[in-house]
Formats: sequence, C-alpha cells, structure tokens
Amino acid sequence: MSRTKSIKDVDLSGKRVFVRCDFNVPLTDGQISDDSRIVAALPTIKHLVAQGAKVILSSHLGRPKGEPNAAFSLAPVAEALAAQLGQPVTFIEDCIGEEVEAEVAKLAEGEVALLENVRFYKGETDNDPEFAASLAKLADAFVNDAFGTAHRAHASTAGVAKHLSPCVCGLLIEKELAYLGDKTNTPERPLTVILGGAKVSDKIKVIDALLEKADTIIIGGAMAYTFKLAKGETVGDSLSEPDFIETAKAAFKKAEEKGVKFLIPVDTLTVKDLDFGAGTVGDTKVFEGSIGEGWEGVDIGPKSIELFSNEVKNAKTVLWNGPMGIFEIDACNKGTFAVAKTIADSDACSIIGGGDSVKAIKMAGYGDQVTFMSTGGGASLEFLEGKELPGVSALDTI
Repeated sequence: MSRTKSIKDVDLSGKRVFVRCDFNVPLTDGQISDDSRIVAALPTIKHLVAQGAKVILSSHLGRPKGEPNAAFSLAPVAEALAAQLGQPVTFIEDCIGEEVEAEVAKLAEGEVALLENVRFYKGETDNDPEFAASLAKLADAFVNDAFGTAHRAHASTAGVAKHLSPCVCGLLIEKELAYLGDKTNTPERPLTVILGGAKVSDKIKVIDALLEKADTIIIGGAMAYTFKLAKGETVGDSLSEPDFIETAKAAFKKAEEKGVKFLIPVDTLTVKDLDFGAGTVGDTKVFEGSIGEGWEGVDIGPKSIELFSNEVKNAKTVLWNGPMGIFEIDACNKGTFAVAKTIADSDACSIIGGGDSVKAIKMAGYGDQVTFMSTGGGASLEFLEGKELPGVSALDTI
C-alpha cells in the first residue's frame, strides 16, 4: 500500500521550499491569543532549517474575501514565529509578484521568510491556475503541512503542487495521517469511538465509516437527541433533526449487524432557560430516558457519565470527536470534562479529532495527557469519512 512522501524521504538542502502552513490563529486586538498552530508547525520548519533549505512559509488567516485587509495580515505571526524559532523570520508584504521573487532570492540556506496572507487574492480559494503558478515561481519544492486546510483544493494547498517537484508532506500532516488513518484503521483493540456535536447530519458519514472499524461507538452532544427520537423517546425542546430519524435507525441496525456496541445517553441534564451569550442557564433537571416538554438537553447526566467512562476505561484505542454538551458554560460542562478526564487517565492510545474536542480537552486541563490532538476540524471529519483530501492527494507517494 502506498503512503504519502514526507520531508524525511527527500533531501531539500539548498532548495527554495514553499511550505504551506496553517497559521490561521485567533487574533484579539492584533495579538495572537492562541499560538498552538504556530507551535505545531515548528518541527517541520526546524527540520528544513537544519537541512539547509531556503524556507518560504505560506498561510491564510481568516476570511478577507480575496482582497488585502490589514486586520488579517500575517505580520503578527512572523513576529511570534521568530520568537519560537529563535531566529529572524523575514516578513514579505505580498505573496506573488516580482518584488516577492526578489525578496525570496535573497534568502540564504537555513533562512526563513513568511509571505503575506494568500487569501488576499481571490485566486487562492478559486484554485486559479495562474495564481498557483505565480506562487510556484518562488520555489523549487513544495511541502504541505497545513492539515486544517487539506480538505480544500486551493491554489496553495493543491494547485501549486502541479508546478513543483518534489511535493511532500511535513511532519504535522505525516502525524495526522498516522493517527487518524493507521491508528484507527488497524487499531489496538478494543477501539472506542466517542462522537458528539450538534447534528447527526454533520457526522452520519463518519458514524457509518467508523461502524466498520469500532468495537464501541458512544454518542453524546445534541445529536444524541435524534438517536433518542429513533428509539421512541421524547426530547422536549432539545435540538434534534426529525428528518434524520430513519438515518439514526439505520445506524442502530448496522451496529447490531456488525456486532458494534452502540451507546447513547441514558440520562440527560436539561434546562428551562439557556442564554449562551451570557453563559447562563435557568432551572436544571436530570431526566432518565425521555425528556419532558419544555426542557432542553444541554449535557449527559451522571449515569451516562459513569456508563461512558467505564467503556473508555476498557479501551486500548480511543477516538474522540465532539463534546457531550454545551461545555463552554460551567453548568453544562460536567459530561464533556468527565469524558476528557477518563481519556486522560486511560492507558489507551487517545486520539482527539480536532475542532471543539481539542478546545474542550484543553479547557478541562488535560491537553497534555493525551496521545494526539488533531489540528483539523473539517479535514479530520472528511478524512475519517474516508474522503480523499486534495491537499494530500496532490503530494508524491511511495
């Protein structure tokens, strides 16, 4: 079986290397409030620097809608990156054109430059061939290390690969492919999958794909209420998708046919009033089974916490994607945080599948006690579904 080539497989010394990173960091008043994505890119950048490559970094930031916008400049990232690397990072105030080419030509071996936001050009998200060719003019080789955008066929993630050789993945994408791919396709068993989040419609393809691999699937979050409806229970005012009841029934049936244990919450923490913006809830009540009229489910209840935690304790591999409830509000975070703690305390290989799950496990204080945290939200889901990721399929294979 072929695998994607990584920077470990090629010699890039002396070459100009175009590296697509994911520096889409949160900014508050021009300051970076979470540098996780910058830190995640460091191993690849350091590897290339040590090899003597001329490193040209590229990324998007936010959604500037195809035109320059100072609020989405990558200048603060260049500064933060230089501090992390312990060496200067040349910030280039554009990403294509003769002036950029002249700046890049000045780079010596082991030096690093960061281009301005590629989404300042409409050609980036359109995967415009001319824009991709303009980016490619800057370099001899391509490294994609932006897993978070690997599911997008954009000029800097896929289009540029048509013009450069070699085209390989960085150490971050290599790790993502290993954990979300190999470790879930051929896991140490039992494999327990925990899926949460708001909608069955968002996750049904993932559920279907993972029913082929898992020993146990645990469902939490708002999508559990659609599964409750499929079981004939009532869900009060809880968020649900009645149009997907038959889909949920089909998942129960497939689990039974495959011999997969399929667990949904046996009790639910509910509220009468919820103000997400203010982070407040009114009266709370725990329902076992059906949820009463006028009540809205916001978290799994204590019996579900115990049930799910016991299942996790017996697992050898755990994949978690999606919270158990509205974890951003203190009154509704017990279920999500309890699952996070059980995963952290477990000896299992623990894979946190991006997005809100990573945010939740960090909020719970267990981010450094899991085996792997994915940097991709949508990319993680599409990869787990078995979809081809354009930013990966564009790369060389062995």
